[in-house]
Amino acid sequence: MKECIELAHSHNIKVYITANIYAHNDDIDEAKKYFYELNEIKPDAVLISDIGLINVAKNIFKGVDIHLSTQANTTNYESVKFYRDMGIKRVVLARELSLKEIKKIKEEVKDTVEIETFVHGAMCISYSGRCLLSAFMTGKSANLGECTHPCRWKYKLLEEEERPGEYMPVMETERGTYIFNSKDLNMIEHIDELIEANIDSLKIEGRMKTALYIATVARTYRKAIDDYYKDKDLYKKNIENYKREINKCTYREWTTGFYFGKPNEDTQIYDNNTYVVGATYYGTIDRVDNEYAYIEQKNKFSVGDSLIVMKPDFTNIKVKVLEMYDEMTNKKIESCPHSKQRIKLKLSEKVEELDILRSND
Repeated sequence: MKECIELAHSHNIKVYITANIYAHNDDIDEAKKYFYELNEIKPDAVLISDIGLINVAKNIFKGVDIHLSTQANTTNYESVKFYRDMGIKRVVLARELSLKEIKKIKEEVKDTVEIETFVHGAMCISYSGRCLLSAFMTGKSANLGECTHPCRWKYKLLEEEERPGEYMPVMETERGTYIFNSKDLNMIEHIDELIEANIDSLKIEGRMKTALYIATVARTYRKAIDDYYKDKDLYKKNIENYKREINKCTYREWTTGFYFGKPNEDTQIYDNNTYVVGATYYGTIDRVDNEYAYIEQKNKFSVGDSLIVMKPDFTNIKVKVLEMYDEMTNKKIESCPHSKQRIKLKLSEKVEELDILRSND
């Protein structure tokens, strides 16, 4: 973590670390130890939910801000003021708020505290991530970062006939349904409204996602925000481009969540829990040596294939695979069918370290 923070800071990137469990007595001493360690390596902020842990952190952190996690379920401006007065620098609001409600909160607190809201990614079926299903059904607590995502499981209706001392099933549906399966949040078409609501930070959910997903979503939102500040008409003109790019990720169809009213049956996907598959992620270039690039392969591709090289500035370069070698043996190969295989590539165009390879549009 120390190395990650130093690397990020060398590129003028901030690092926020989550410590947002709801602590029991036995957690306090370990939390104190952890906070002292964090205070030494200096992340830019730590996200906390528990009031007790906020109090602990306030007495330990020097030069490390405290942000309030969405799991604190903050839904009104008086709560935001309360946490601000506790020393919180930024409040990540609950997902269950409309844009109108967020505007009102920001109007009330003005610039005395920063406001962050979720704008993209998986929607939790429970109230701001505080789900009990995983802990109840599998013993793995979502509050401890171990969620098994029972919201994506298929459920069947079971009717039972009560008899003395036992329950006997009398009818069970065969088909079942994904009753808790929400569409994914996507606010790329509403960047102008988010900015005009004076929201300070836009939060992208990226837990357990690929590098392709993170890179695609983050750079698309960055591009949309920058275009808006250059020219509002430019942002409007490019919306279809943003949407096409976002759709290169895997996703569960799209919704605007609570921003424009309470979700209804149209925000759920009842018949399946599979992702819509966009582009295929092949790997991230981790080294370039003269005319060769090196990657750890994530999906199969072959010599002669046309690929897309993604760069941070929203540039996509089309390249052709000219040569391919197994890095360990330096043996020339025609394809790379084995996941995590180390590959040496010769491509038709020059590439750079950290460029991302994906399938052609």
